[in-house]
Amino acid sequence: MNIILLGPPGAGKGTQAKRIETSRAMVQLSTGDMLRAAIKRGEPLGLEAKSLMDAGKLVPDDLMIRLIASRMAEPDCARGVILDGFPRTTAQAEALDAMLAKVKPLCAVIELKVDVPALVERVSGRFTCAKCGAGYHDKFKPTKTPGVCDACGGTEFTRRADDNAETMKTRLKAYEEQTKPIIPYYAAKGILHQVDGMADMDKVEKDVSAILDRCE
Repeated sequence: MNIILLGPPGAGKGTQAKRIETSRAMVQLSTGDMLRAAIKRGEPLGLEAKSLMDAGKLVPDDLMIRLIASRMAEPDCARGVILDGFPRTTAQAEALDAMLAKVKPLCAVIELKVDVPALVERVSGRFTCAKCGAGYHDKFKPTKTPGVCDACGGTEFTRRADDNAETMKTRLKAYEEQTKPIIPYYAAKGILHQVDGMADMDKVEKDVSAILDRCE
């Protein structure tokens, strides 16, 4: 099966994609990662994209669709793929559908619904142990001993540069303006499903899994 995960930055798409990969042997596809890999390996599509990027031009939708099609043809994608971050526009959604119609159409588009103020608070308080990578939160999951990692005892922590309230508000605004308009497109096709993205991660996984069960 092929699915799309939708939701603003910080909604938990990456976390749920990894869980789906593990439980269903599907593959998460990030167009950014695929593009960088194709360029690094010197593949024709990668070189085509690089020449455009070097000239200061945007990578066109048709090239991204060809890149996705090429990746989906690889053996590890036989069980299906999880698209995260693409499509971002209705035109991209239509082009993706046209390509998938020749292979295996989308079975579900899952939107992780969030409360924006709560999401900003959730994301802007995150920090990580620099030594072992354990994740924490100023309010929701502080270390048991201030300044000491529960897992490894490390005392150095890092925060992502974009995990702050102002940056989050900018990213959320971009999502509202650029990506959210594709939601009615998929709703009209009858494949849009909505899940409470503010729920506990295990509850979100259970709700997503119930949707995917109906696809199989």
